[in-house]
Amino acid sequence: MDTAASRGSCQTPANPCYGATDQPHVSPLQLQNFHRQNRLCCRGEFPLSERPSVVLHVLTESRLEPRDLARLEATCSFFKKSANFLPDKTLSLPELAALDMCQKRTIFKSMSSEEKEAFKQRCGGSWKLVLYVLKAGELCYRREKCQAIAGPGHSVVVTGKGAVYTFGSNSFGQLGHGNGTVEEEWHPRLVKSLYGIRIIQAAAGVGRTMLISDSGQVYAMGKDSFSDPEHGGTDSKSVSTPHLVESLNGIFIVQADIGHFFTAVLSREGRVYTFSWGSDAKLCHQTEPQDQVPQLLKGDLEHLPVVQIAAGYCFLLALTCQASGMSVYSVGCGLGGKLGHGASTDEQYPRMIKHFQQLKLQPITVAAGAWHAAVVGQDGRVCTWGWGRDGCLGHGNEDSAELPRVVEALHTVKAVHVATGDYTTFVVADNGDVYSFGCGQSSSLGHVRTSTEGQARRRANLLRPELVVALKERKERVVQISLTNSVTWNAHTLALTDSGRLYAFGAGNKGQLGIELLDNERERENPEPVDINLD
Repeated sequence: MDTAASRGSCQTPANPCYGATDQPHVSPLQLQNFHRQNRLCCRGEFPLSERPSVVLHVLTESRLEPRDLARLEATCSFFKKSANFLPDKTLSLPELAALDMCQKRTIFKSMSSEEKEAFKQRCGGSWKLVLYVLKAGELCYRREKCQAIAGPGHSVVVTGKGAVYTFGSNSFGQLGHGNGTVEEEWHPRLVKSLYGIRIIQAAAGVGRTMLISDSGQVYAMGKDSFSDPEHGGTDSKSVSTPHLVESLNGIFIVQADIGHFFTAVLSREGRVYTFSWGSDAKLCHQTEPQDQVPQLLKGDLEHLPVVQIAAGYCFLLALTCQASGMSVYSVGCGLGGKLGHGASTDEQYPRMIKHFQQLKLQPITVAAGAWHAAVVGQDGRVCTWGWGRDGCLGHGNEDSAELPRVVEALHTVKAVHVATGDYTTFVVADNGDVYSFGCGQSSSLGHVRTSTEGQARRRANLLRPELVVALKERKERVVQISLTNSVTWNAHTLALTDSGRLYAFGAGNKGQLGIELLDNERERENPEPVDINLD
């Protein structure tokens, strides 16, 4: 086969004046365009078309982003044509590379062929879009990586190998150590009954813990209700050992989040299900508080892949991922403007927050506090909205905001992660620095003051973001922050670093920091290392 012909449109047309003594002048712009046209072309002894299997291997192992794979197809016909490889000979090399990278994801490779094809159609009909959705979900909540959850009075830590440690309050058996024990744990303790089960995500609520396994099963421990104890009634039962949530059998779950009146779960296909709080159709369905049956969240989200959910006190946020970009939807109670639509009205069906388009901000992760919400954009900007009490929105005042508003005090910071609690917000920058603002109660903001400033200053509210110097002095790069999201418990905060170290500060009177306190102590303002192995 003729080598030049085999290169297709990647072969640059020969210059008819090449080798002539009187060559036409070539401008720098023309030269730049010439190199741009040729940057994907191989010459000499290794033309692309003669080694497509090697090219596929390089594309896969290079772990290119889906948008980069799409650019290859748009740039060169060699990457656009069918590669004639199994399992689908009609797919291009970038499509095959995307499929190969999808196959390496735990939640994807367990799908049947029919389920994979249905998922591809739901994502937009391309394996590159499927990869885009999967990677977006991994970014949002550290799927299949170690993570720490600061619940109301107790903490949950998932190691990189999927083991689970719990500590803190155990009034409902939410720590999961069995034997009906309700004793507090002041140090991280392994949940031994989960031996052989790899956990990839956790959620914590008042008196309740939920765990997601790599096989999509959901385990719960603590109170046997999907809403707050006061709504569960006096007949609420509790379990002290992780038990399977049987009503979710047949639905592969990848994330759970616990609000005050309800619980929400997300399936691997990107569908959202909710439990409880449907008696007045707050979440598109009519159910009783004790209902154990999941209800599909209806409306626009039925047809869109959701990659992250975030449950507040009485509202829910959902982050969707499409070829056109990512969007945030909200549903539930709108008091204080926390749904982000410019009003304080309730929404019974998920509604897209359109204001991000005006801000030209592409959301990549969301967080729902008790009464406010936050988003990180692809460009690193942070937006907040909802109740502004104690300065939790970071705008320099306590005013509420009914539309998402950029936190201008963070204009020099490129954020990658945001966490919200009860009138408190934390932001993690791309360099690992941590900023906090809002309610300073329980010393949960992490700002250590000098002794001359006294306790009053230590508990002061912050109306604008401040660098958490005490964490920076640890010379660690923080990758995740979790803080208590409850109106009934004093807050504590957990900070996870890229080296696998865990730090805790804030309220610790129930053992939720994982460290011993002195007899007269109820909290710890300085971030303290927790003795736990996260490998």
